[in-house]
Amino acid sequence: MLKTNASVAIVDDHILLRNGLVNLIRGLETYAVLFEASTGKEIFKQLRPRLPGIALLDVNMPLRDGYETAWWLKRNYPGIKILALSSYDNENSVIRMMKNGAKGFILKDVDPLEFRRALDALTRKGFYSSELITGKLIHAVSQLDEPDEALKGLVSLNAREIDFLKLVCTEMTYKEIAEKMYLSARTIDGYRDALFEKLNVKSRVGLVLYAIKNNIVNV
Repeated sequence: MLKTNASVAIVDDHILLRNGLVNLIRGLETYAVLFEASTGKEIFKQLRPRLPGIALLDVNMPLRDGYETAWWLKRNYPGIKILALSSYDNENSVIRMMKNGAKGFILKDVDPLEFRRALDALTRKGFYSSELITGKLIHAVSQLDEPDEALKGLVSLNAREIDFLKLVCTEMTYKEIAEKMYLSARTIDGYRDALFEKLNVKSRVGLVLYAIKNNIVNV
């Protein structure tokens, strides 16, 4: 029987691309297409009672675009891991989709092997980090001329928080970070929430941006 985390929903208004993705996923033994949708609005109707583990979400769609759909999914079905699809590696699109809940971002002409890696990473770790995403984040940070309030709190971080922040910038899950630091998952959640408040950020992406800007990690 198909496991929930191996099921995939495809949301894209281009039927040829959808068909291509369906055929590609059918060739993967551990994944299967749960359903297809041509718009962000259409996926809302198809989610009940069947929830996919992963949603492939086109950024540019009619009626409800990928940004709005990702935000809605994040608020209503946070367990669904969103992999954003786009024809363009636009910096604003990458960052905006990640902020709105996407756990990964790939181009539509991505190599099939890389596509498989993205699905595997989402299933195993809950997010997919690629050179494209890292590059766009680094460039966005480099454009910040003056630190905002969120970037002024470095002196208030203790050694353990800095260690945690460095690990956040890797591909490790929070569970793996807890094991690495010999702490409980609950303690790690406490570190994360405390840093969210202290640095005035709302996501793991925000923590990574802070770490890069303040040279806590070298990229």
